Amino acid sequence: MTPDGTTRRPVDGNHPDGSHLHTALALAAAGVPVLPLREGKVPFGNCRTCKDNACGGRPHMKAAGPCRCPAPCHAWAAATTDPHVITSPVWAAVWREAVAIAYHPGGAGLTVVDLDNAAAVDWARAALPLTRTVLTTRGEHWIYQGVMPSANAVRPGVDVKSLTQYARWLGPGTGRMVPLTAAVRALVVKEDTTPARRGVASSFPARAPWSPDVAAGCRHTDRYVRTGLERGLALVRSRTESGAGSQAFGVARFLAAQHTACPGPCGLAAIGEEIVTAAVSVGVPEAYARRAVANGLEAAMERAA
Repeated sequence: MTPDGTTRRPVDGNHPDGSHLHTALALAAAGVPVLPLREGKVPFGNCRTCKDNACGGRPHMKAAGPCRCPAPCHAWAAATTDPHVITSPVWAAVWREAVAIAYHPGGAGLTVVDLDNAAAVDWARAALPLTRTVLTTRGEHWIYQGVMPSANAVRPGVDVKSLTQYARWLGPGTGRMVPLTAAVRALVVKEDTTPARRGVASSFPARAPWSPDVAAGCRHTDRYVRTGLERGLALVRSRTESGAGSQAFGVARFLAAQHTACPGPCGLAAIGEEIVTAAVSVGVPEAYARRAVANGLEAAMERAA
């Protein structure tokens, strides 16, 4: 599997003789960094020299360090496409005990959205662009072209594996791989600060609300648009402790999606301004609020394209 969604040779699991090494070499030849997994489907532990990160860590991990241990230490950071490393004596002993293969998505120019259960899969089908899919034991891996930060539990049953995580190799999957979109990237965007307790709403300048005057091409009535918008704003304002920025993204995406079939214009910019104002009123920094709303509007347009 390569970043453009092709394979240079058939790779569909382990070799008939049960050799994980054969599959690992095929993946490496396709530009996919690989890593052996032990019982429990987790990486092999670090060697004695590297235990507890005493070596300083791998140079390309989150905290750069000097370690260049030839063993498959440091989990995803040890993944490689070098056949000389993969077949080296120190790795050979590990392959004999390996029960599965992992790969480093970020090293292959990819991002994996790990959907851990049926509910997460249903959510992805409604919220994310369809892409190449790999079945897992409990759910699915959705694979996108491009890299981004990794993060666990971005929502119930959903992890993002890319730059600093590994994913288990379960085959090439099916479907056409598509590039990362704003909707996927927004999964790991974190709010810049905690919400302010008071005084924020009054410090944010008032902006003109949505009106039919800016929606000459909208197919909806004024009442329909205002009702949906007010409900969305109420959801954002209810996030007084945390999550208002993420809620603003979701509201912007949902409201914009209602207008994808309109001749246009529909005044989405004005709708976006009201969502930004609502997010700022509960403490979201304006820069983050604008980014979240812009990404939400863009995600709706991408899905409709």
